[in-house]
Order: sequence, then C-alpha cells, then structure tokens
Amino acid sequence: MEILIRRSPEEVATTAADIISTHLKPGAVLGLATGSTPLATYQELIRRTKEGEISFAGTTAFCLDEYIGLPPEHDQSYHYVIRNEFTKHIDINDAYVHSPDGMNPRPWEAAEQYEKAIVSAGGIDIQLLGIGTNGHVGFNEPATSLRSLTRVETLHSQTVSDNSRFFDSVDDVPRYAITQGLGTILRSGQALLIATGKGKAQAIASLVEGPVTSQCPASVLQLHNNATVIVDEDAAFLLKESDYYRHVEEARPDWKGLDGRPKL
Repeated sequence: MEILIRRSPEEVATTAADIISTHLKPGAVLGLATGSTPLATYQELIRRTKEGEISFAGTTAFCLDEYIGLPPEHDQSYHYVIRNEFTKHIDINDAYVHSPDGMNPRPWEAAEQYEKAIVSAGGIDIQLLGIGTNGHVGFNEPATSLRSLTRVETLHSQTVSDNSRFFDSVDDVPRYAITQGLGTILRSGQALLIATGKGKAQAIASLVEGPVTSQCPASVLQLHNNATVIVDEDAAFLLKESDYYRHVEEARPDWKGLDGRPKL
C-alpha cells in the first residue's frame, strides 16, 4: 500500500485525478464513490475533460453503493448524485454508468445481479473510495466480513448521523443500502482511497497502521495488491510513520508510476 501525503485537499484531488487519468482508455471499468470528499477530484476530471486533456469515451462505470428505498430521481440517491456531480459533465455514455437497484423489492437479488454485472464487465480497473469516520468504505460497516461480496447492509448509527447532513433530518436517512463488498473491492486492479480533514485522521491511522480487522473495514486495503491512499496533512495527523511515507514517494524509482505500475 502506498501512502501519499499532500499539503491540501486541492492537492489530494489533483493527485487522485492524475492516477485515475492513467486508467482512461476504451474498455476501462471505473468504480465511482459518492460523498463529499470525491467532489473535488470529480471537478478536476471534469475540467480536464472539457479542456481535451482526457476522455472517458468507451469506459464503463460502476457506483460503489446505493441506498435502498430511494428512487433514481431522488436528489440523494447515488444514481442521481453521480450523474449530477460528475458523469453528465464528461464524455461517458450514460448507458454505461451503473448503480445498484435500490428500488428492487428483493434487494438481496439486486445485489447479486450487481456483483455479476461487475464480473461480466471484466472487473473494476480502478476503484475510487472514501472512508467514514468509523472506518467504513462503501457501506461496509464494522463487523463486515473481509471477503464479503456485493450485498445488503444495515447502516451503522454513526453513518446515519454523518450522512444526515445531506437530508432534511436524520429521520430521512435510509437505514439500508446495497454496497460492493470488501471482497469485491479487493478484486479491483487498483484501489484509490482519498481522505481530507482531521475528522478522518483516526480512521486513516487505523486503516494504514492498525491491524487488519473488521472493526475498521478499510484496513482490508492492507491486503490489496495495489492500493493507494492519498491524504492531506490534517488527515495524516495521527500517522506515526508519515516521514517514512514521504521518503518512499520521494525515492520512487524512475520506472514506477503513481498508479503503482511500471512506466511503459
């Protein structure tokens, strides 16, 4: 796992956009996260697309998760949010932007179908992730199986509280969601997790330097073959080995790219 520490949230977004851009080619499969943290990265990718620096033409995207019970047109459904904040502003075919069916009356079947769709697409090449204050990724809450696949999850009270800022009241936040599982995320070609602010510092410390445990679901990224964590100074505040992580980046061999792959 590579840890990249940046001075500001803006630099986190720029670095994340740099890495995502290396994966853009026809046939690429992208995993998209929602929430507040990815927005700056999406804005940077939109800017690069409009200026002709990159193109999403021919790519496919899978959203990380979806609330159960919110119709696609609801302004807090992730089907709506990912389009409103990102994909309608870039040159990707909307038919190739997928999200779990949160309105299926048999959501466990919708979850199984979504997992199969990801596999049929050839798997996700790069999965963008955020992290919750309790260490969740997607809606994989504490006590999640580290090998779990896409499934229905009951939201933790902390997650409901954190997400209530997007709704009129905490009572309006759905209590269930369909989420890609930790095992699904581990199959991605590259996992890219971004975090900013001191509110995420403890979760980042647990992810990077704590044990691999279901109490911090994001810690499963320690087992990923190619995981990159990008944080600002505030989110890195509790990392004991921050000086070493900076040294690793500064000493990166000339042949190795930001995406962890050898340069061609």
